[in-house]
Amino acid sequence: MADELVSAMSQLPQRVLVANRGEIARRIITTVNRLGLDSIAVYAPIDAGLPFVAEASEAFELTSDHPVRGYLDGAQIIALALECRADAIHPGYGFLAENADFAQAVEDAGLTWIGPSPEVMTAMGDKIRARSFAASVGVPISGGGDSLETIDDALAAAAGLGYPVMVKASGGGGGIGMAVAHDAEALEKVFASTKAMSERSFGSDRVFVEKYLARARHVEVQIVADAFGRVEALGERDCSPQRRHQKVAEESPAPHLSDDVRSRMHASAVDLAKGIGYRSAGTVEFLLDAETEEFVFLEMNTRIQVEHPVTELVWGTDLVEQQLAIAGSGHFTADFDPRPQGHAFELRICAEDPVRLFPSPGSIDVWSLPSGEGVRVDSGFAAGTEVTPYFDSLVAKLCVVAADRPSALARLREALDATEISGGLQTNLEFLRRLVDSPAYDTGRYDTQLVTQLLSARPAR
Repeated sequence: MADELVSAMSQLPQRVLVANRGEIARRIITTVNRLGLDSIAVYAPIDAGLPFVAEASEAFELTSDHPVRGYLDGAQIIALALECRADAIHPGYGFLAENADFAQAVEDAGLTWIGPSPEVMTAMGDKIRARSFAASVGVPISGGGDSLETIDDALAAAAGLGYPVMVKASGGGGGIGMAVAHDAEALEKVFASTKAMSERSFGSDRVFVEKYLARARHVEVQIVADAFGRVEALGERDCSPQRRHQKVAEESPAPHLSDDVRSRMHASAVDLAKGIGYRSAGTVEFLLDAETEEFVFLEMNTRIQVEHPVTELVWGTDLVEQQLAIAGSGHFTADFDPRPQGHAFELRICAEDPVRLFPSPGSIDVWSLPSGEGVRVDSGFAAGTEVTPYFDSLVAKLCVVAADRPSALARLREALDATEISGGLQTNLEFLRRLVDSPAYDTGRYDTQLVTQLLSARPAR
């Protein structure tokens, strides 16, 4: 057994550069360090005092004229990796994580890319191409799988689907490049504006139309795949609580999901991953009609997700470790035998105004976070650090797990009560408490309108 362990460890990348920052960089570095490997951080000067820099085995400063641009400078990151003799790059999420050209450049430089192949990233990164492929392997989609070139094409597609419809940019993401039309007149307006926005933001004006669901649930399936065709679905997460199409809270398993729908959703995710030849960790996202329980493919994220801890807590596996193993040997780790147990929640604590949920960065003076049985906090900050306005507002992810949903929800409320983050910044902790105490969240019968309803029920200050 000891020889097998040594052999498995020798196939892992030995020096891993983490091309990211903050919470996810720290999360990856934690696993790399635990495995006895060398972790290498890169950082913008403004991030020099954050925990991920100190916790890495080595750290190198990025040079750029703006903090964000350093993390997007693939050529500089690869040059640093070669200079410090890294043998692999883990991109985390955001920044360059789903940039197929960067992934290809990493491999061309002789380094190991910890993620799916650049070809798969390209195929899944284009929403129209991804929808077309999903349909080809039997995964349900809303509408057709082709780009709509003219308003007549869009009107015909909408007539077939029935209003309201949503126009989406093929290259969109993060809520950008989306617009709802409730009738033909509105469609004519948003079709033109969405195409123009898509061209400006993503370099392509390709758009498509899908049915807009007023009562929708956002449910995603976590998959992990080795290099030899084995694909495992590690349950699903309900990510429906969202503001401006950005997730606020997640849980696993998804509440009030029939066994039939759950099984078919998992099978669809596996079929898609197998069909495209996926490897590494990934997430297949679906939109579920809360009334009919019919679901359609939304997109595939070819990276680790922000909300991956809820899956790790339920399934007892380290997804980053599996990514490293698959990148190094093509195989899962020898002890990979995930089995679900319990129920988990994740809340995203952000530097935001608690009423309007707009960014509100600043210094952190008080940093008191819960711990103990069934509690996990992933964060990128500490007392004495500052949340700057240059990056995403995420401060920490508060996660809990317990034997069942009621027990986990009670633990979540206790953990929230034990959380205090204050200083020059504002946080959404007040709103998160309102969210978990709401009747809809308490019963698990909520949809993507929940946050909007909670915000509209309380007048803005």
